[in-house]
Amino acid sequence: MASVVDLFCGIGGLTHGFVKEGFNVVAGIDVDRSCKYAYEHNNNARFISRDIGDVTANEIAALYPSGDTRVLVGCAPCQPFSRYTNRLDEDRKWRLVAAFADLIAQVRPDVVSMENVPELSRHQVFSDFVSVLGGTGYSVSHSIADCVAYGVPQTRHRLVLFASLLGDIEIIRPTHPPCRRRTVRQHIGHLEPIVAGQTSLKDPAHRASSLSPLNLRRIRATPHGGGWHNWPDDLVLACHKAETGRSYPSVYGRISWDEPGPTITTQCNGLGNGRFGHPEQDRALSIREAALLQTFPKHYRLLAPGSELVIKTAARHIGNAVPIRLGRIVARSIRRHLEAHYAW
Repeated sequence: MASVVDLFCGIGGLTHGFVKEGFNVVAGIDVDRSCKYAYEHNNNARFISRDIGDVTANEIAALYPSGDTRVLVGCAPCQPFSRYTNRLDEDRKWRLVAAFADLIAQVRPDVVSMENVPELSRHQVFSDFVSVLGGTGYSVSHSIADCVAYGVPQTRHRLVLFASLLGDIEIIRPTHPPCRRRTVRQHIGHLEPIVAGQTSLKDPAHRASSLSPLNLRRIRATPHGGGWHNWPDDLVLACHKAETGRSYPSVYGRISWDEPGPTITTQCNGLGNGRFGHPEQDRALSIREAALLQTFPKHYRLLAPGSELVIKTAARHIGNAVPIRLGRIVARSIRRHLEAHYAW
């Protein structure tokens, strides 16, 4: 049996991928206590609220059942390395990547995987991460995965690293050629219409943020697949009229139905934060729609019974998550690797 511990687990996107692929996920660790209900309810795994920088190797090792093949996975917070931010010198969260490497070197799990934004690969902290693993006996591979080629309905690219003490390991080949790539319509087209600021009576997570009267005029002036460049001049923001503003063509944009959607971020509920306008309805994406585009199943419970959805918190949970489909690809890659060495 292969058992998994998921560091920086959030509400369980990566974990759920492993569960769906038949792994025994014993625990997820994350500093954000608000993730506990969704993680435990949907995955039947223990949630441990701790800062990874404070967790010891002995504590991690003790989570694995005796005799099991040990798999350690995680996605350190990616905002410091994202192309959407320029905070590497200010935000010290990069230390968590180094802490992850230290834990691997001490725990020595059989197989490791790390997922993050592609920009991380250009920083010294990633080179150091690879060096630590290689220097402690691991075979390491990493590549940039085009998520749409693996069945995720987003124009999303992610750095995926594998390391193993058993031998060479790589991500499996793409599963979705262009003729089979998933679209926005296929994932959210079935949901009932709602208006900005409304919550579905059928699903409390199908809730959209309110819009100001001005932004309501803006979304009404935005055609399918269009953006602010389609507006009359009186609706265009002054910053977009400037030459530098033209480098942000997607903000206030509507998503296209029959193409993959944009990368879902922690601000996916906001009309002005990217191409997050609904293809037809005059509003930004609802929380449920963002979750479906992240390939969470519709039955995935995001909040405890009787709790009220806090849109900002839920959007952070969804935007920080590993798409479940990508989680399954990571898990499937590891499963094939283990099948080549052990009886599964």
